[in-house]
Amino acid sequence: MADSSPQSVRQTVESLYTSQSRRVLATLIRVLGDFDLAEEALSDAFAAALAQWPREGVPANPRAWLVSAGRFKAIDALRRRARFDASLTSLAERLDTESAPREAVAVEDDQLRLIFTCCHPSLSPEAQIAMTLREVCGLTTEQIAAAFLTSPPTIAQRIVRAKAKIREANIPYEVPEREHLGERLASVLRVTYLVFNEGYSASSGDHVTRADLSGEAIRLQRLLVDLLPESEAVGLLALMLLQESRREARSTPDGDLILLEDQDRSRWRRDLIDEGAALVERALATRRVGPYTLQAAIAAVHAQATTPDKTDWAQIVGLYDLLGQVEPSPIVALNRAVAVAMRDGPAAGLTLIDELLADGKLAEYHLAHAARADLCRRLGRTDQARASYQRALDLTQQEPERRFLARRLRELG
Repeated sequence: MADSSPQSVRQTVESLYTSQSRRVLATLIRVLGDFDLAEEALSDAFAAALAQWPREGVPANPRAWLVSAGRFKAIDALRRRARFDASLTSLAERLDTESAPREAVAVEDDQLRLIFTCCHPSLSPEAQIAMTLREVCGLTTEQIAAAFLTSPPTIAQRIVRAKAKIREANIPYEVPEREHLGERLASVLRVTYLVFNEGYSASSGDHVTRADLSGEAIRLQRLLVDLLPESEAVGLLALMLLQESRREARSTPDGDLILLEDQDRSRWRRDLIDEGAALVERALATRRVGPYTLQAAIAAVHAQATTPDKTDWAQIVGLYDLLGQVEPSPIVALNRAVAVAMRDGPAAGLTLIDELLADGKLAEYHLAHAARADLCRRLGRTDQARASYQRALDLTQQEPERRFLARRLRELG
């Protein structure tokens, strides 16, 4: 018999909150048709679980129980409020008479519905990202603000306005019909990739990675590929899998950062590399190559090198040249400059990075200064390396990166 002591139940509920709360919330949003009401119902459902499960035992299907409990709690709350607002009476009655929600399956997944709702074209790109990270992935406004270098009140305001827009415009909570799916795909891919990036390389905090976020982004991307197997959707899934294959090797047991060239490649997950490489070939075969597919191709070249010195840097530079044509950006140019440094020597890369920094677009980007510092260090330009490492240290918010940069500074003396 399962342990139903309060302590055991609390551990179970905490584990369920981490792994299932966003899925429960997505279903409650579909059932209740309101973000704020669903969030309140989610909180009430988990509180009810803490109160009832020590007496009744943990149910066989906890997620279904939580959805049902949240629905009933929302109905009770609406009935109480109806004493002061008669318009809520009909909503409470409708929810009470509707049949209980079924478990979402396959492409009917409620979180996928929620992503398409959060990425509706009537919302600004900034609101789409903030809504998805908050509602689908459960990041706090503080975490989202740190990820996108803005203030928590600004993020909170974007979320409030987006919810109001969804409510007032009666935006449907659904995956669009196939003929309208393509026009929303770019927004959805951008957002799922941003979610993955926050998990693969946390923008702030004590850890290099957040496996919960990267794992959730991969799960959602698999659903999206099943729904719409366009080349860029396949390419993005490939990119996620190839990057995720290295996650375990990217930090020490103490949480310190390990650079790509220093990673133990035996810890890279071959199953993810093989699957990702096959998906790259599938996406390239369509001849409709976009930025995600090109990034995945670059990741595949890295993944197929058994040792750092066997990396085909010439091929990587060529792929960055293509990526710069398809989707030019300062970040792409910076990554190309690093690849050029590995192919042609640090002096060649440093010239390119200095040109990018002089342009001003990467002045506040810590990785640009870290890359410059590393090339200066390799060239023996100690004073310049020290200044650039210090600038990178001043800009980064992730603790493992801060420790790495501080160690580099100490090594320089």
